[in-house]
Amino acid sequence: MISIEEQPELYTKVFGSVRRALSRRFPYAIYFLRDGPPKRWTKRSMTAFRDHFSALAGNYARYRPGYPAALFEYLADLAPSHRKAWDCATGSGQAALGLAAHFESVVATDASAEQLAAAEPISKVVYRVAPAERSGLEKGSVDLVTVAQALHWFDVDRFYTEVRRVLAPGGVIAVWCYNLLSVDEAVDAVIDRLYSHVLEPYWPLERRFVENGYRGLPFPFREIEPLGYSMEAHWDLARLLGYLNSWSATNRFTEATRRDAVEEIRRVLEDAWGDPSKLRRVCWPLTLRIGRFE
Repeated sequence: MISIEEQPELYTKVFGSVRRALSRRFPYAIYFLRDGPPKRWTKRSMTAFRDHFSALAGNYARYRPGYPAALFEYLADLAPSHRKAWDCATGSGQAALGLAAHFESVVATDASAEQLAAAEPISKVVYRVAPAERSGLEKGSVDLVTVAQALHWFDVDRFYTEVRRVLAPGGVIAVWCYNLLSVDEAVDAVIDRLYSHVLEPYWPLERRFVENGYRGLPFPFREIEPLGYSMEAHWDLARLLGYLNSWSATNRFTEATRRDAVEEIRRVLEDAWGDPSKLRRVCWPLTLRIGRFE
């Protein structure tokens, strides 16, 4: 019999495939399948901060796309006033930057100090290390709460309790996510194979909620039908490769196999892309859920 200690790569791949297959059929199974069975079942083991990005903070800040300015203008119009916004799980501050154009002050929190260290300093933005469920903000002090590409990592019940505590009457919460990028049929096929086959066992189970557009997560607010938005960028091939290296699953693959998944697809991706220096349009449709606190 092969032991886990003798074949850690095999264990990671097999267990990853099994748990993601189960999560497709039973979405809430992720709360019991994260990273293998813990030695002792406790509430802490199921809700503790799971840091998938601190080791990638530099690449994350450098290569993640920016959100459209029109999105923040729209959200500001929905907010009851423009005193203060809270960008929760800000990462390296992509959403905080957009909010700062419309609010007198923005508090941008993240549980990762490494991520915040990579954030761009902005005059209206205060960065704080804080978990989503304990912001440190005053009661009723916030007009808008945003969560960009991060709600799936939270203990959502505790987070929503915190949101209701800090939002002013009539305040708004907006959460959004994006899945795979799109360039053209040939490039998309290469990236889909990387995502769905090569890296499939190495994605955290919470990624399933992103793939489902957050439909599997509760949202206990009066929902507002959102407008449609997409992120767009014009990248050369080197920028795309850097973005693929900012994926958490890419890092987990390398740690488990000592191989470079992105380098292994480079040649076929070059063939699909054409001239590596050519700037090509890259698009990520956003999925939004917006609610009002009453």
